[in-house]
Formats: sequence, structure tokens, C-alpha cells
Amino acid sequence: MGVLIAVLVAVVVVVLVFLAASVRRVEQYEKGIVFRFGRALPAVRGPGLNMILPGADRMVKVPMRTEVLGVPAQGAITRDNVTLTVDAVVYFRVIDPMKAIVNVRDYRNAVSQVAQTSLRSVIGRADLDTLLSDREQINLQLKSVIDAPTEEPWGLRIERVEVKDIALPDSMKRSMSRQAEAERERRARVIAADGEFQASRRLSDAAEAMAATPGALQLRLLQTVVDVAAEKNSTLVMPFPVELLRFFDHANTSAANVSATSTPTATSTPTATSAPTAADTTDTTAAGAVRTTEARDIVGSAEPLGARGRLRRPSTANDAPTHNGAGPTQPV
Repeated sequence: MGVLIAVLVAVVVVVLVFLAASVRRVEQYEKGIVFRFGRALPAVRGPGLNMILPGADRMVKVPMRTEVLGVPAQGAITRDNVTLTVDAVVYFRVIDPMKAIVNVRDYRNAVSQVAQTSLRSVIGRADLDTLLSDREQINLQLKSVIDAPTEEPWGLRIERVEVKDIALPDSMKRSMSRQAEAERERRARVIAADGEFQASRRLSDAAEAMAATPGALQLRLLQTVVDVAAEKNSTLVMPFPVELLRFFDHANTSAANVSATSTPTATSTPTATSAPTAADTTDTTAAGAVRTTEARDIVGSAEPLGARGRLRRPSTANDAPTHNGAGPTQPV
């Protein structure tokens, strides 16, 4: 009786050990591939408890979740011969666990190597401006290049590829900084010139409006004086009307024209008791020339004759008293 109980206990223990060795648990995010005597069974085991033959079967679990793989920084030369360093990140997941286990030894390492070579290849076909301004296009190219050799033979799907950082040399950074500064200065000058052009057009319209209404200019002048006086300045600058200067200039021009077109004459009346001689005629001619010169100077100064009185002949050294011997001396 005791031997029978011992045998039963041994059988139960063996069964329990067999069951424990036969049961495999697969998580919800995993798939199981069973190899029986080294040969993969076509059936893929799903999540839950799965039975295998101990000693004959071996189960390999494959995670089906999206995995994140960082691509180390890669030094590359762009199409416009700029040396830079680029690193990226790859998001992928397994869509066929059988291919991911059977066709490639370590699919994570394989994806990393493909991503590194593809990154250098894509960077070499693009220029620097495209890398800096159009990241989406570079990401799509990387995704298509990496996905081509991995999806069909390895059972992997590249969901997303992103360029994380682009490290430029210091000399290139300084050059780009100068270029950006020059571009901003050019835009500032264009905007300032455009503003000046618009302001000039507005000022032209305002000048036409003020020209149509003479009182508007005077009102604007008074408003300017009020604005200047509001600053508590000790000095007040009053603008001088340009029209007044034009008036004086026109008056001087008219006086010069009159003096050029009219020549004043002065006559001398000889005495009744004396007859003109050759010396008298010479003296009269010289005195007339002196009087003509003085008259021109007076008219050129634009002063009216009424302020000075009657035009008189000045006395000169050539004017000498004439005596005919019959009477007292008479002025010529």
C-alpha cells in the first residue's frame, strides 16, 4: 500500500513538472513563434497560455509594439559641399514576426545600420538650405529609403523618421549669421524706402489741397508754432514767408529793368551875355557825363526821387566860373 502511494505521488509530480514545462505565457503586445526540433511552425501563437512540447519545442516571443531607435550622429557632406553632423530617430514596429525572427538575426541592429547609411545618403543628395528649411521633405525621404529594404524581407514597418539635430561648423554659423543680418538690413531699407515713397505721395496730395485753399497754409503755420511753443522752449523759431522774399526780388528786378531802358538827361542853360566857347563846350560835356553816372547810381538803389528831392548836378573841379569881360561872373 505504501509503495502504491509513493508511485502515485511520483506520477503526479512528473505530470506537474511536465505541465509547468509545457505552458508558456504570451503577453498582449507579443507574438510567439514555436520551433519544433529547429523548424519553425507556421502557426503564430497569440497572447495567453500556450502549450508546447518540453524538450522538443522552443518558443521565441516577438514584441509587436512600436520601438524607438536613436540613430547616432553621422558626419556627412551636403550637395553644396558643406560638412555637418546629423542625428535622427526612427520609429518602427514588427508586422510579420515570422520574417523578423527567421530572415534577420537581430532586426534592431539591422534597422540601426540601415538608418545610418540611409541618413548619410539622403544628406549627400540635399543642400544645406533644404536641410534647414524643409525638414519634412528630408524626413519623408529617409522613411522611404529605410522602409524599402526592411518591410518586405524583414517584416518591419518604418512608421516615422525624424532628423533631431543638425550641427554646423562655427565658421558656417558665422557666415549664416552675417547673411541673415544683411538680409534683414535689406528688408529694413526696402520698407523704409517704401514708407518714404508713400509719405511723399501723401505730402504731394496735402500740398495740392493747401494750394487750393491759401488759408490752410496759414493755419498749418499757426499749428506748428503752437506745437513748438508747447515744449516750453526759450527760443521760438518763426518761419519767414517765401512769398515776401519773392516780392522784394521782383521789385529789385523791375527797378533794374527800368534803369536799363530809361536814361535821364540834364541840360544847362547858357547866359544871355556870353557866347559858348570850345572850353565851355568841353566842361559841359564832362559835367553831363558826371550827372548821368550819378543818376544811374540813384536809380539803381531803387529809392524814389521824391525822398532825395530834385536831381542836381554835383560840383566838380572842371566847373570853373566863366567871365566874358562885360559883366560879373555867371555859373554855367
